[in-house]
Amino acid sequence: MKILLINGSPKGKRSNSLRLAKSFIDGVKAANENSGASVEVDELELASLTIGPCRGCFACWNATPGKCVIKDDMPMVIEKELAADLIVWSFPLYYFNVPGLLKNLIDRQLPMALPFMAERTDGYGNGSHQARYENRNTKHVLVSTCGFYTAQGNYDSVINMFNHFLGKGAFETIFCGQGELFKIKELSDRTDAYLESVKKAGSEYVAGAITEATRQELGKLLYEKEEFERMADASWGIDKTTGQKESEDLIFTKQMAALYNKASYDGKDKVLEMYYTDLGKTYQILLGKDGSKVYTDLSLTATTRIETTFDLWQKISRKEISGEEALGKQMYKVTGDFNLMMNWSKIFGGNQAGEQGQAQTQSQASSSAPGIPSMATMLIPWISFWISVSINSKIGSLISLAVCALIPTIMGKHRLIIWDKLSLIAVAALSLVANLTGKGPLVSNAGYLVFALFWLCSCMTKEPLSAAYVKYGYGGDSALKNPLFMKPNYILSACWGVLYIFTTIWTFFLGRAGLTLLIPIINNLVPVFMGIFTAWFSKWYPAWKARGKSI
Repeated sequence: MKILLINGSPKGKRSNSLRLAKSFIDGVKAANENSGASVEVDELELASLTIGPCRGCFACWNATPGKCVIKDDMPMVIEKELAADLIVWSFPLYYFNVPGLLKNLIDRQLPMALPFMAERTDGYGNGSHQARYENRNTKHVLVSTCGFYTAQGNYDSVINMFNHFLGKGAFETIFCGQGELFKIKELSDRTDAYLESVKKAGSEYVAGAITEATRQELGKLLYEKEEFERMADASWGIDKTTGQKESEDLIFTKQMAALYNKASYDGKDKVLEMYYTDLGKTYQILLGKDGSKVYTDLSLTATTRIETTFDLWQKISRKEISGEEALGKQMYKVTGDFNLMMNWSKIFGGNQAGEQGQAQTQSQASSSAPGIPSMATMLIPWISFWISVSINSKIGSLISLAVCALIPTIMGKHRLIIWDKLSLIAVAALSLVANLTGKGPLVSNAGYLVFALFWLCSCMTKEPLSAAYVKYGYGGDSALKNPLFMKPNYILSACWGVLYIFTTIWTFFLGRAGLTLLIPIINNLVPVFMGIFTAWFSKWYPAWKARGKSI
């Protein structure tokens, strides 16, 4: 399969539309490679070619049939068009049509037609000309971005023009609004997801047709109208009132404020104060019910203050460095309400339009998504063992064994990890010992020691036991690179291990002293208090560390 990519953007390789076109071609190539077919891609960058405007002399019809008298690169372009199986027309929308470079190429295709009149077979327009060359059933795809919030309603003149010279509807289109966002690294999460949809469209196109589901994905807005237009206005760096040029840091702060998600409003206004330490400048962003606003006069009272170099914050926004990792390394400081930082992606994640945003919200709300481990998988066998075996060695051990056997079914939607498997093995082994020896209380107490060793041994690995379960609420494996996440988890895992070491000791001595009634009371109350401490410490430590403190 021969693909001709015509890049009609004056920006050349910096074209935003070109990124979409190449993603589409990547999808075409992937589909062909899967089927064993070869793909050859030839790219024409019009900005680097010489293609003059048509003179309207008609020499290519009578004086030099099929050949233009203008000596430039157009004959080479026509040759490549005739050889292509698929032509991908990539261009930005310029004044509601194609850029002048591409219009010149389209006008200069006149040698590809004969001068003789012909009836149109598609019923479009009034009149046509016979094709000079045999119809090779070349396919065409139009890929374009525009600077409006939506492509809808802005490509009518483009579609009409291509309908005339290609045939009505004889081409596929991928038109995307908000095109300038594709060059902004800070928004790569959203734009990369869209590019994946474009790639999928390419694969489906080769298979026969782009599916309706993919078309809906391509039709979704990257950002809501109001949000995009605020970002677009801020990007010009011109004060609406004075017309004066704004500084880069102010432009950046206004664009960040434009990403504020009003849906995250919790009934209380927040003021985020950004202090760029290297510039000595401070800005305040009011986050309220009706949106966000940047203040330069510092007239508000900050609820959260971030002290950072401007360069660092730009790198964090571009995801060149993890914000959590940078904070853990004390590369910047945060004072005030730390909850804003904990919910940053929600507050500044932008309003995703339509079903995509709803799906994301539903996904985030589901903490029990299939495949995600649950600490309950590990705890249930231990709890059932400690309770049942302490009451009756024989029957209790059988109950405990039954629980171990049923856990994979009961917790089937959760992936079993190493600590789940080790717990099932340990509890099953201890239950068998209790059943054979009849010494339930003693074996139960030994279980506390084994449980303690699980926690303590995990502190010598790259992933402490608690982190293995809770990391999924903090970005998955990426959380393991975040000191603010890892340090408290190491501390808490060690605390739980020490707690169960002491549990083993006091359970033994209370049993020897005949105070067996106190054992279940103490052994149930102490973990409750430890759980309260865990919840408090996991929130307190990151906020304390963010203020520049160290242990």
